[in-house]
Amino acid sequence: MSEKKLWGGRFTKQTNAAVDDFHSSIRFDQRLYAHDIKGSIAHAKMLAKQGIIPQVDSEKIVAGLNSIKKDIEDGKVEFDISAEDIHMNIEKLLIERIGEPAKKMHTARSRNDQVAVDTKMYSKEIADKVKGELTDLINVLVNISKNNLETIMPGYTHLQKAQPVSLAYHMMAYVEMFKRDMERMNNVVQACSTMPLGSGALAGVTYNIDRNYTAQQLGFEQPTLNAMDSVSDRDFALDFIYGASMIMMHLSRFCEEVILWSTDEFSFIILDDAYSTGSSIMPQKKNPDVAELIRGKTGRVYGDLIGTLSMMKGLPLAYNKDMQEDKESLFDAYDTVSSCIYMFTKMMETAKFNKKAMADGAEGGYTNATDVADYLAKKGVPFRDAHEIVGKLVLFCIENNITLAQVSLERYKDISMHFDTDIYKAIDVANCVKQRKSFGGPAPESVQVMIKETEKFLEGV
Repeated sequence: MSEKKLWGGRFTKQTNAAVDDFHSSIRFDQRLYAHDIKGSIAHAKMLAKQGIIPQVDSEKIVAGLNSIKKDIEDGKVEFDISAEDIHMNIEKLLIERIGEPAKKMHTARSRNDQVAVDTKMYSKEIADKVKGELTDLINVLVNISKNNLETIMPGYTHLQKAQPVSLAYHMMAYVEMFKRDMERMNNVVQACSTMPLGSGALAGVTYNIDRNYTAQQLGFEQPTLNAMDSVSDRDFALDFIYGASMIMMHLSRFCEEVILWSTDEFSFIILDDAYSTGSSIMPQKKNPDVAELIRGKTGRVYGDLIGTLSMMKGLPLAYNKDMQEDKESLFDAYDTVSSCIYMFTKMMETAKFNKKAMADGAEGGYTNATDVADYLAKKGVPFRDAHEIVGKLVLFCIENNITLAQVSLERYKDISMHFDTDIYKAIDVANCVKQRKSFGGPAPESVQVMIKETEKFLEGV
C-alpha cells in the first residue's frame, strides 16, 4: 500500500497504485532537483527573516536541503513514485532527515508557485546554454567565411542557379539566422526575469512575506505582479520551445544544403569521416547521416511546440494538472536542440569545401546574365529592355550550347550597339561578385562588414 501523502489529510483511503504511477512526474521532473532546492532554500531564509518560522528551523531546513542536494548528485537518493514529483520527494526526504522543522518549509507557498519558479529558473538556464552553443556555431561559420571571401559558388533561387556569390556570403546568411535565434533566447531570459514564488496556489498568501527578498536571492529582477497569472503562466516555456523550433528550422535548411552539396552531382562539400556513416551493403557510400538526422529531429521539436500549445489552449485560470505535461516537451526540446547544435557545429568545423566544383558551378547556368542586363542599363538601356535583350541572348546560348563568355564580340554587337570589349570583364563571375558592393551584398569588403558586425554582436551577448 502507498504511504500516506503529504496532502492526504482530507482523504480516507490510499491512492490506487496505478494512479500513483499515472500521476507521478518524478521520472522526468527530477532534473529540476537543483532548482527546487535553490528555491526552497531562498524561501526558508525569507520565512525566518520575516519571523514566520524560527531562525533555527530555517537553518536546519537549509542544511538538510544542501545535504539532500549533495546526496542526489552523488547518486545516493532513490526517488519515490508515490511522492509524485520532485517537490514532494525532496520535502519527504527532508522530513525524514530533520523531522518537524521540515514540515514548516511549505508555509506560505503552494506546489503551484513552486513548480512555476523551478521551471522559470530552468528555462532561463537552458536559454543561456543555447546562446553559448549558438555562439560556438556562429564562430565556426565566421571562420569559414574569413577563409572563403573569394571562393565563388552559385547562388540559387527556386533551386535553380541564379547569380554568383561567395561561400563566405552564403555562410554569413546563415549567421544572420542564428543571430536572430540568439535574440529569441534573450527574449526567453527576459521572460524568465519575474519570480512567481509567493503567489501561493493562485491568490497570494496571508503571511507577511517579502517577495522582493526572495526574488533577489534567486536572481530574478522582481516578483510577478498577479498571483493568478503567475501560477498559470507557461508562456516562458513556450517561448523557449518556439525559439528551439526556429533554431531547428534553420539547422534543417542548412542540413538540406549540406546533403545536396555532398552529392556527386554537386560535390561542393566533403564531410569528415568522423561525422559521416557508410552503407551496410554498398561499400562506396559515404552518407551525410548527421545532417539527415538533424533534419529529421526538427519535426520532433515542432511536435513539442504544438503539443504544449495544444495542452495550454483550453485551460481556465488558474493552475490545472494538464500543465504537468509542459515538462517533457520543454526538456525534450532542449535536449534535442542542444545536441543538434553541437553535432552540426562539429560537422561544419571539420568539413572541407571543393572550391573548384563551386567555381565550376558558378560558371554554369548563366548566373552572370543579370550582370549583362546591368551592363546594358549602365550604358543607358532601360533595364526592362535590357532584360529582354539578355533573355534572347541566353536563349541563343542555350540553342548553341555555349556560355555568355563564349559569345563573340561580333554577335554581342549584332544584338546591341552598346556592347563592347569590356563586356567580358563585366561577366567574369569573380568580378560579378566583387562588383556587388552594395551594403549586404557578396563583395568581399561587404562580407567583411558582416563579419565585423557579427563579432561586435557576439561581444555584446
